[in-house]
Amino acid sequence: MDAIKQDLISRKSEIQTELEMIFKTNMKITNWDVPEADDKEAANILLDMMQEKLDAIKADVEAGNYDNY
Repeated sequence: MDAIKQDLISRKSEIQTELEMIFKTNMKITNWDVPEADDKEAANILLDMMQEKLDAIKADVEAGNYDNY
């Protein structure tokens, strides 16, 4: 296994936990700002927003924008 993959695998849980924290924090903020919010709808909108950004980052990676990061 190469060093990059080994490093990222060793931090996989941390990375996933941070992503989940971003999601949960924004769900809480939405509930504070809009107490009557439909949580399922809010969750789906938030997931769409996060996926949109992940897709943009993926496109940047494919375009070589992180080749010399």
